[in-house]
Amino acid sequence: MNGEAQVRIDLSSPEPAYRQIAGQVRALIVEGALAPGATLPAVRRLAIDLGVHFNTVAEAYRQLAEEGHIDVSHGRVARVVARQVPPAEPEKVAQYQARLRNLLAEARSAGLTREQFRELFEGDEP
Repeated sequence: MNGEAQVRIDLSSPEPAYRQIAGQVRALIVEGALAPGATLPAVRRLAIDLGVHFNTVAEAYRQLAEEGHIDVSHGRVARVVARQVPPAEPEKVAQYQARLRNLLAEARSAGLTREQFRELFEGDEP
């Protein structure tokens, strides 16, 4: 990952470190910051950089590989792969709609306006 595409974790977060890593790398891939063919840091290198056990990074990479985002071969580098995005299933759409509704309510109760939330949401586009 280049200097612009950095992964950072919050060890005080209730979200496990491997999920934070996988989520951030997934976002970089989906946003196009990591294109197909891009190499990811070696598991041990990223673990050292983040201050976590190498198994934490390995689990994040396994999750991304299972989702079809990266190809990981033992003893070789992990690479981003071109991925065919399947059409969203209606159940998944409903699940994300509920999650977004809850997130909006949480943001509104913290003082964000709908417009601020919309700007944050839409600002995520590449």
